Amino acid sequence: MSEMKKLSIIAFSGDYDKLTAVFTLGTGAAAVGYEVNIFFTFWGLDAIKKKQGRSFTGSSWLTKLFGFMMGGLHVTPSSRFNFLGVGPKIFRFLMRKNNVATLEELVEAAKELGINLYACEMAMHVLGLKKEDFIPEVKDVLGVASFLNLSEGGNTLFI
Repeated sequence: MSEMKKLSIIAFSGDYDKLTAVFTLGTGAAAVGYEVNIFFTFWGLDAIKKKQGRSFTGSSWLTKLFGFMMGGLHVTPSSRFNFLGVGPKIFRFLMRKNNVATLEELVEAAKELGINLYACEMAMHVLGLKKEDFIPEVKDVLGVASFLNLSEGGNTLFI
């Protein structure tokens, strides 16, 4: 009996286009039977925040400022040609026009496909976040060593 194929993705970026790549690869792999683990760290944590829109999440004034700047999926910038926030709106328009799932739709598909979502413990400490700040589908908070053990035996991507 062969082992189940495994894909682990480290989501470091909080950019619309890069998060779209994370969730496109993840949902595609899950749809064909892979075990998929996504480890969100630093700006990538924005993709799994419970509160959408700009809010002062964090434990100090500085982390609350970061929390405000990281406004969730609906305000995530594109990595290039952001045009003061218009870039992601153009992406969404083009994606819908071409019958391609938007980032928000891909995140919902990831939940439905049972993709394992994990938050980085160290980045959470730096940004003053708690597990309660994230969507309920976040399976656990992990350190790097735990994520490496979890991803062992499969392919790992850094986006």
